Amino acid sequence: MKLLAEQKHELQGLTVHTIQTSKYKTNTVILKLNSPLKEETVTKRALLPYVLQSATEKLPTTTKLRSHLDDLYGATLQVDLTKKGDNHDITIRIDIANEKYLKDHTPLLQHALSLIGDILLHPAVEGEAFLNDIVSKEKRALRQRIQAVFDDKMRYANLRLVEEMCKEEPYSLHVNGRIDDIESITAQNLYEYYQQVLKEDSIHLYVIGDIQTEDVLKGVKESISLPDRSVRRTNRTEAKQTAEKVNEVVEKQNIKQGKLNIGYRTNVVYGDRHYFALQVFNGIFGAFSHSKLFMNVREKASLAYYVGSRVESHKGLLMVMSGIDAKNYDQAVTIIKEQMEAMRDGEFTDEEIAQTKAVIHNQLLETIDTPRGLVEVLYHNELTGASITIDEYLKGIDAVSTQDIVKVAENIQMDTIYFLTGMDGE
Repeated sequence: MKLLAEQKHELQGLTVHTIQTSKYKTNTVILKLNSPLKEETVTKRALLPYVLQSATEKLPTTTKLRSHLDDLYGATLQVDLTKKGDNHDITIRIDIANEKYLKDHTPLLQHALSLIGDILLHPAVEGEAFLNDIVSKEKRALRQRIQAVFDDKMRYANLRLVEEMCKEEPYSLHVNGRIDDIESITAQNLYEYYQQVLKEDSIHLYVIGDIQTEDVLKGVKESISLPDRSVRRTNRTEAKQTAEKVNEVVEKQNIKQGKLNIGYRTNVVYGDRHYFALQVFNGIFGAFSHSKLFMNVREKASLAYYVGSRVESHKGLLMVMSGIDAKNYDQAVTIIKEQMEAMRDGEFTDEEIAQTKAVIHNQLLETIDTPRGLVEVLYHNELTGASITIDEYLKGIDAVSTQDIVKVAENIQMDTIYFLTGMDGE
């Protein structure tokens, strides 16, 4: 079954992806800016999209910009930051009604392309700097976003596991940057960094909906004219081997429920031939409610408030996350290790494999049911140089055998055990 067709076009330093589908009543325009994770720029980069979405040259206040969106039949504008392997990605997204379904045939898609062009290329500035009041407001908001991770102990434990596990690697940096860097960012030095982004980032524009490709390309040519660029190829993150011995870290805070997070190196990243087997492995091991971790750590032994695992597809990491009482630490670690051994020994049934494949199928089909999810799936290829279609992905999952899963399990190595516990934790 052919699920959808993606067309790619190179236009003046920009890669335009068009996906024609009558599935949605809206059109979606998504801009992706990709750059390596770097200590010296991570915090400025985390701030930049929020400043860009606040005002443009034509719409110099947040109120005017939001009012303009309302005039476009309630179009929505959102920005986001993600960390995929050693890459730091900015996403700017506009969802807008498709004029085909309206009595008034205002060219809404062209307006959306024009607006995304203005946000990217014509932000509100004073001389060679962004507007001071916007930068100050967004610096306060960024501080709150970073602080929120420290207040949410589940997210905090995951952050600390990654920091400990990837100490000497860019991946240890948090997607929102560092609180200590915020003070030194000014409207001027942020604008200088923005100029660098325009010249060096790998930039992809996705347009999804009931669209005509020629209309999209015409609109892009009119709205987005990038400066001369020395475009950098997107870095494919290589999977790193594990340390010689397991690193064990215990941190104490004033909390009631302990957070036990364990990091493994899988030595597999997206595009590798064992990647599909890793996905099925993770489904049986810890990702779902029928998985070994859930059934053995939570249901049978009643040791965890929650337990699960996830794969970082571009860094080759497998993370186990659980909430436990401090007194159950040793037992929980032992049972988690036992589940990994069971996977290596092939102690899982054909029924478990079939159930896991079915859940992965449903998850993927659910993800691509939204334009945003669809782009996230397709964008994996841009980050890795792979060219796996959604159909090929589903076939790849289906083709995974018991032997493939065992082979993947044999190469997974425990790297770091991180335990966040209360002040009186044992």
